[in-house]
Order: sequence, then C-alpha cells, then structure tokens
Amino acid sequence: MKNAIATTEAPQAIGPYSQAVSAAPWLFCSGQIGLDPATGALVAGGAEAETTQVLENLRAVLAAAGATLDDVVRTTIYLVDLGDFGRVNEIYARHFRAPFPARATVGVAALPRGARVEIDAIVMIGKGTS
Repeated sequence: MKNAIATTEAPQAIGPYSQAVSAAPWLFCSGQIGLDPATGALVAGGAEAETTQVLENLRAVLAAAGATLDDVVRTTIYLVDLGDFGRVNEIYARHFRAPFPARATVGVAALPRGARVEIDAIVMIGKGTS
C-alpha cells in the first residue's frame, strides 16, 4: 500500500506529484529545489543558499513521514553547473553524517523555476532505520 506524504513546511508540489510517497518500509521523496515554503519563491544567494533550502525542505518532508536525514539511504543531486559541486558538497556534508547515504550527482541542462540544485531521496522508515 502506498500513501502520499504532504506538509506545508515544505514547498507544495509544482506539478501532479506528491512531496513523498511511503510504501513501507520505504519512503520515496520527490526532488526538492530551493523554494521558500512561505513565499513559493526561489531563495536568493546561488547554489549555496539553494542547497541549504533544499535540505531544509527535504528535512520537513521527512519529518512529516516520521523520519530524519539519518534515515536517508540514497540521494541524487542534480546540478545545472557542475562547477558548484564543491560548494554543494560542503553544505551537504553539514546535514548528513556517517554512514552517509549512497549518492549520485548529475549535471543537467535546466531545473524547474530556474533552480541550480535539486535533490531527491530514498529513505528507510520504521523499525531498523539508522
């Protein structure tokens, strides 16, 4: 059985998809971009500010499902400019701790709303996480 996860603490979906879907013991989080949930606008400050907001948005979606960043087992980072990789990686490392999630980083031509960074996640929920 699958269940949609939604919270007003993260930006609302900008298309026909859920912020996350749980299918125990897994939680599949849609990609988050650096939108401020209060205004719906992309945060200013480039890749660093966007990455921080993306991870706060992801944290809010996880909280709505009863999970934390410690429960994340896999992420994908999408970058418009792979030159931002180092700065994004530094911010990412401040939010996750060992054992770090498995990860892929992909360079893309464009992201929604002119974003520079998007991150999605796969999470193990329920007993036995972390």
